[in-house]
Amino acid sequence: MYAHWLGLHRENPSQQRYWSTDLYRHLWRPLSNRIERREDGRVAVRAILDIAQAEKVSELEAWCRDQAETVLALHDIEADEASSLRVAKAVAAQVQRASLTLSALARGEPEASSATVRAAVSTAKPSTKAVGLTELVEAWWQEAERTGKSDSTRESYTNAIRQFSAFLGHNEAHRVTVDDVRHFKDHRLASRKSNGQLLSPTTVKNSDLAALKAVFGWGVANGRLTENPAKSVTVAKVTKAILREREFTLDEARALLREASQLKPGRELPQTFAAKRWIPWVLAFTGARVGEIAQMRRQDLRREAVPGHPEGVWVLKITPEAGTVKTKQARDVPLHPQLVELGFPAFVEGTRDERLFLVPGTEGKIEGPLQAVKNRLGEFARRYVDDPGVSPNHSWRHRFRTVATEAGVPGNVIDAICGWSARSVGERYGSVSLKARTDAIMRLPPIAL
Repeated sequence: MYAHWLGLHRENPSQQRYWSTDLYRHLWRPLSNRIERREDGRVAVRAILDIAQAEKVSELEAWCRDQAETVLALHDIEADEASSLRVAKAVAAQVQRASLTLSALARGEPEASSATVRAAVSTAKPSTKAVGLTELVEAWWQEAERTGKSDSTRESYTNAIRQFSAFLGHNEAHRVTVDDVRHFKDHRLASRKSNGQLLSPTTVKNSDLAALKAVFGWGVANGRLTENPAKSVTVAKVTKAILREREFTLDEARALLREASQLKPGRELPQTFAAKRWIPWVLAFTGARVGEIAQMRRQDLRREAVPGHPEGVWVLKITPEAGTVKTKQARDVPLHPQLVELGFPAFVEGTRDERLFLVPGTEGKIEGPLQAVKNRLGEFARRYVDDPGVSPNHSWRHRFRTVATEAGVPGNVIDAICGWSARSVGERYGSVSLKARTDAIMRLPPIAL
């Protein structure tokens, strides 16, 4: 963004009048007033910004948000509101920096001085106060929770910080260096999982380093630290050999669904038995994420009148009210006729407990029980499909898209059913109706065992 803005105006730097560098410090802040005391003793309240300035600030903020959405869409990145705002603020900082450089060029100077740029862009005052790693991650979570971060993210980041502290032998965040982070990365890459296999580079990058970068970055942004020692540390991307498609084949799907249909209750919890019996079938005809179905509640299934379907349609509501939904958005998924014929709605209506497939823990928490159900489902599937080239749960999602595409379902309808974000700004306009989703589901062929 810095290079783009500079290149856009470099030939005529004095003509850059859109970005107001003097208003940058007012971006992303609530409009406030100034209290003035007159000579006669009266108190007057004056706005810090006049109407025109306030409107310009709003315009610049909206422009930065548009730029952020464009960047995220171009890179096919799904981002929540808080993350989009972070990108918008980053865009603003770089345009401010480039605009200061253009102002210097307009005055005949080679570039804006580093001190000027740092003073204009920086919004955080470094703190010299010592801060502990544990204290830092807890403070990060207090804000992250309000921005929609999930409890699973908190658990992952907290564990990463705890392991990092144990590796260092101390808990002082301000003492951490870039070399400390690099050595920890190497240590984690050499660590092994419970099954004896080495941790994957992707896990180290997306779990351990992501936690350090996010928590230290929050510390810098909020004046707890002067720098982010994890910022430049990364793991080289490893390209794996792909020996097959990622979805289940028809034979693999049939094998899993056959075993699910023939499953008999054992010593396990009734909810675990129900999960193995029904969730593979639901995944096959919804393209949902396994956790979205495993956390399902009795009230999430309803019968709905849909034009063109006189007998009505059973509709599954996948919603953040039930637990974790990656996009933080609820969506309706009509049930395929084969699911109805097999008796899934009857099973749901006959269940007494609110949760169909898990038993909540203390205070109604479902994170631990939910992970346990997903693990049991993975183990169940692996007994019948042991090919490491497919995921025991997620491959249903890949298969759904393939089958739906073969059935002629439009891509935007598939995205709406599966909960994928729009791939372009244009696709964010309008919506996919329940009728369109129902018509699409009805086009999917039944699976004969």
